[in-house]
Amino acid sequence: MEEIAAASGTSKSVYYRYFGDKSGLQQAMGEVVIHQMQEKILAAARSAASPRSGLRAMVSAYLQMAQTSPHVYAFVTGSPAGEAAATNGNGVAAALSDFFANISAMMDHAVKAYLEGHESDALTQAAAGFWPTAALGMVRAAGERWLATPPGPGRPTEAEMTDQLTVWLFDGIGWDTPDPVLTSASSSATPPHRTGRRPAAAGADK
Repeated sequence: MEEIAAASGTSKSVYYRYFGDKSGLQQAMGEVVIHQMQEKILAAARSAASPRSGLRAMVSAYLQMAQTSPHVYAFVTGSPAGEAAATNGNGVAAALSDFFANISAMMDHAVKAYLEGHESDALTQAAAGFWPTAALGMVRAAGERWLATPPGPGRPTEAEMTDQLTVWLFDGIGWDTPDPVLTSASSSATPPHRTGRRPAAAGADK
């Protein structure tokens, strides 16, 4: 609190007056940052031309924000990057709940729109409602572990991590190379190498 007050050019008592204590300040910051993340992620998805590019844009927006301000991300989620995030106070819990609900709703709409244009059985359509929750959990867990990984050969770049997560979510683990059309590399890159069978209802727009 002293460091924050000094950086702001004011006294610590001012922060205590407005926020009560460190937890109150953390809660207020959490609500603001979470709202900013939500707006950026949803805006990225809205500008996409296809469900796949929309998913990639959302993953990229999340990873970029977390990577750009890892300490802020860790501060508002209440845990060091790479560890399971914890909510601090009802305000942050409510903000996170609203964040995930809004992101899930957009993803759910995109999944339904995608399935309407592709052949899929009844089980696939019924299970599709669980996909947004699973996707968000995977991106968040993988993203936090990625943030905690020291720079080096064992840590992909943000673009590489975005591409790989998009492939895993859209095509499954059997496809190990990102779609060259959607990567940051040139569009003349070598087509993806198949290491396993692609699910019948996934990746049909590649």
